[in-house]
Amino acid sequence: MSDEGRAVVAAVKAVAERLEAERSHLTELDSAIGDADHGGNMARGWSAAAEEVAELDDPDPATVVKTTGKTLMSEVGGASGPLYGGSLVFASAELEDGVTAESAVAFAETYLEKVQDRGDATVGDKTMVDALVPAVHTFKKSVETDDLSPVEALAKAVAAAERGVDFTVPIRASKGRASYLGWRSVGHQDPGATSTLYIMEELLSVAQEELEVAEEPTVDAASPTVPDGEEATED
Repeated sequence: MSDEGRAVVAAVKAVAERLEAERSHLTELDSAIGDADHGGNMARGWSAAAEEVAELDDPDPATVVKTTGKTLMSEVGGASGPLYGGSLVFASAELEDGVTAESAVAFAETYLEKVQDRGDATVGDKTMVDALVPAVHTFKKSVETDDLSPVEALAKAVAAAERGVDFTVPIRASKGRASYLGWRSVGHQDPGATSTLYIMEELLSVAQEELEVAEEPTVDAASPTVPDGEEATED
């Protein structure tokens, strides 16, 4: 398996483990303004995706992401399956030539576009888009304008997503089941935005680990390096 493929498989596994750990919290959030199924659906879907990608034979990043998306579409109920899974399937094409700063930005933008198309949501509707839009815009600016590395840009994007999650608390829902509550949705954190943040946090964690620069090799004190043109002498 290629280094890039292995890293993406590791990311899917990390997301699955995080969402399982956060299952109860996501369910609690969704109980207040939804069907109380977001935690279970997401944990089940990503767990199945992790199992699927682990069995792929020497996969490339695009194949891992596409497989993840297809699994989410078949395993996750409600609106989350098409939103998370279908958008991943479509955006995976941006990674066919590998993961670079440019392809990562293209992937993020395509994913966001498809999520908004499928969910017909914009910032302020109290959905996952409230976390996703600032994250993607920040990632793009950090790479293309600020000339940050992809990992540094992703860290900035995660911070932007976190602010987006906080933003969902005081606003009224305009989309999804939460919109039926009207003003009663105010004061509750959106579960979709929250799970989006968890996913991004795990992507960052894996990226930091996989792309960490190897430490400089240490010189053995017993075998000092001799400068060019000089001979080693014994005391």
